Amino acid sequence: MFKKLIGASLALVLGASASTAFAAKTYTLRLAETWPPNFPIFGDTTKNLAKLVKEMSDGRLRIKIDSKNKHKAPLGIFDMVRAGQYDMGHSASYYWKGKDPNTLYFTTMPFGMAAPEQYAWFYYGGGMDLMKKVYDKYGVLSFPGGNTGNQMGGWFRKEIKSLDDLKGLKMRIPGFAGEVLAKLGAKPTNIPAGELYTALERNTIDALEWVGPSLDLRMGFHKIAPYYYTGWHEPATELQFLVNKKKFDKLPKDLQSILVTAMKAVSYDMYAQSYHESAVNWEKIKTEYPNIKIRTFPKEVLNAMYKANEDLLAQRAAKDPLAKEIIDSQKVYLRKVRAWTNISDKAYLNSVGDKME
Repeated sequence: MFKKLIGASLALVLGASASTAFAAKTYTLRLAETWPPNFPIFGDTTKNLAKLVKEMSDGRLRIKIDSKNKHKAPLGIFDMVRAGQYDMGHSASYYWKGKDPNTLYFTTMPFGMAAPEQYAWFYYGGGMDLMKKVYDKYGVLSFPGGNTGNQMGGWFRKEIKSLDDLKGLKMRIPGFAGEVLAKLGAKPTNIPAGELYTALERNTIDALEWVGPSLDLRMGFHKIAPYYYTGWHEPATELQFLVNKKKFDKLPKDLQSILVTAMKAVSYDMYAQSYHESAVNWEKIKTEYPNIKIRTFPKEVLNAMYKANEDLLAQRAAKDPLAKEIIDSQKVYLRKVRAWTNISDKAYLNSVGDKME
C-alpha cells in the first residue's frame, strides 16, 4: 500500500513537472523587415509587435527582429519567409508583383479605398479570404501590417503642368501606380527607403513618392525636389506581416491567437501614429518650410491616370480569373462603402471643415 502511494505521488509530481515544463516552453520567431534599423513608424510597428506578444504570452512567445542592414535584402522578404529562412516578415504586398501580380492588390490601389474603407473590406468584405487565396500556394500567411493613410503624390524637381511632363520621367513609384505611369510614358522604378535620397540627389530619378508628411520631411527630399503633390495612387497603403505557415502551425493554439491579435492591434496603432505624425509635420511644412510648393495634378493628368488605371485593371481581369475576383470584390465594395463615406465623413467635412480653419 505504501509503495502504491509513493508511486502515485511520484506520478503526480512528474506529471506536474512535465506540465510546468510544457507551460514554460518558449518559442522565438525571427522577423525580417524591409526597413533600416530604428526606422520611424514602420520600425515602431515591428518593435510594438515584439513587445506585445511577449507581454500577452508571459514570455512564451518572442520575436527577434532583423532590419535590412542585417539580412541585406530589403525587397527579398517574401522569398526569405517563403523559404523558411525567416519565420516572419514586415514589408508591403505590392513589392512582390514580379513574383505574383495578384499580390499588389492588398497594399492599395490607385483611386481606391481610403484606410477605414479598406480595413472594412479586409475584415468584413472578403479581403482576408482573397489574400489567403493568393498566398496559400506559397506556404505563407499574410496579415495587414499597418496603414500609412492617404499618401502624397510625390516630390518632383519640376512642376507637372501637362501629360507631356510625364513623358520619360524617371520616378520611384511601386505597385500598380507605377504601371499606370508607365502607360502614360513615365519610367517607374522601385528603390528601397534607405537609397531614395541618394538616387534623387544623383539624378538617378527625377521624382519619387515615399509616404507623406509623417515620414517625408526627415528624408530631406524637399531640398532637391520642391514640388510636393497631393495623392491619387495610394489612398490607403497597408503594410504586411508575412508568416511562414509551417512555423505558424507549430505554435500552440493560444500563441497563434496571441500573434494574430497582436498583429491586428499594432497595425491599427500604426495608422493612428501615421495620422498623428502627418498632422504634426504638415503644420511644420506651413510654418518652417515655405519653399515647399504644394500642388495638385492638373485635371487632364488625373483623368488620364484614371483611364489608364481602368484599362489596366480590365486587361488583368480578362487574363486572370483570380485577379478578376479580387478586382471585382474591391470595386463592388468600394461602391457600397463610399456611399456611406460620402454621406458621413465627406458631408461632415464639407459642411463644417471651413469653420475649423
